[in-house]
Amino acid sequence: MEFRPGDALLVVDMQNDFCPGGALGVPEGDRIIPELNELMARAARLNIPIFVTRDWHPQNHVSFRDRGGIWPVHCVRETRGAAFHPDLKVPAGAAVISKATHPDKESYSAFGDTDLAERLRALKVRRLWVGGLALDYCVKESALDGQKLGFEIHVLRNLARAVNVKPGDDRLAVVEMSRAGVVIEP
Repeated sequence: MEFRPGDALLVVDMQNDFCPGGALGVPEGDRIIPELNELMARAARLNIPIFVTRDWHPQNHVSFRDRGGIWPVHCVRETRGAAFHPDLKVPAGAAVISKATHPDKESYSAFGDTDLAERLRALKVRRLWVGGLALDYCVKESALDGQKLGFEIHVLRNLARAVNVKPGDDRLAVVEMSRAGVVIEP
């Protein structure tokens, strides 16, 4: 892939709780960190805007099992689990987007209840490259929402991993994104 003017990079939810050993660890989620680091460094050198998302849940978030959700408690703001993985090298100047911050509203998308779309438009971004965790939830929903909002979305399949609650969820996510017009990069 080659960055060009009008591009931005979106790195989704590379947090301790989503990596192996975390409360909601994605299998091999940490294995994509070195390549994401290289990609962020290249984007920074080229002055390509970089956005890094994080689940930033309140303690009583609706997605948690004790509130009727499907997930264990994870990524509670200001905890070690919510912190970015220590090997992730977020460049200075990268924008952090906190999502799923309202206790009574589930939101997987980087565009849900955030100002990401406005920030991208202010920077005249037309094409968004997306990688991170989890392919079948937050990456997928961010890609679909970005596409609906008029951005050209490219998901970096080799730089995303799926939680696969049900076996094959990763394949279904790729099919759904492709049908919506999202470009799936190998």
